[in-house]
Amino acid sequence: MVTDIELIISNSVRIPLSEVIFQPIRAQGAGGQNVNKVSSAVQLRFDIKASSLPERYKDKLLSMHDRRITNDGVIVIKAQTHRTQEKNKEDGLLRLEGLIREAGYEQKARTPTKPSRNSRKRRVDSKVKRGKVKSLRRKVKQD
Repeated sequence: MVTDIELIISNSVRIPLSEVIFQPIRAQGAGGQNVNKVSSAVQLRFDIKASSLPERYKDKLLSMHDRRITNDGVIVIKAQTHRTQEKNKEDGLLRLEGLIREAGYEQKARTPTKPSRNSRKRRVDSKVKRGKVKSLRRKVKQD
């Protein structure tokens, strides 16, 4: 969620917008006469190492293999889908928020389970039955 002063990631994690650098750039692609005159696209830069994020978020972000994260630990997001700079800025912040939330997500540990005795019995019975069907397809030996 984006407010005027900070980016809210979770209840305990918030990023002040002063840590995010916005740079207006010209958008790519077709757009008529306006595209060459107006810098409506926004390049958003966020330095992971210098940020106020908790250490576990920083470590996870730096270990992610994402093309938007440079070797120096800077997230670079280019937002150019909308016609206005304000909407592109908001879109870039939402994408940054999504990336940081993804880094904060911890996958639950898998608890290994064993197949039940009945399921093992059913499996073996079906294999035996299938083997009998296949044995009936063989040539009959005549003595």
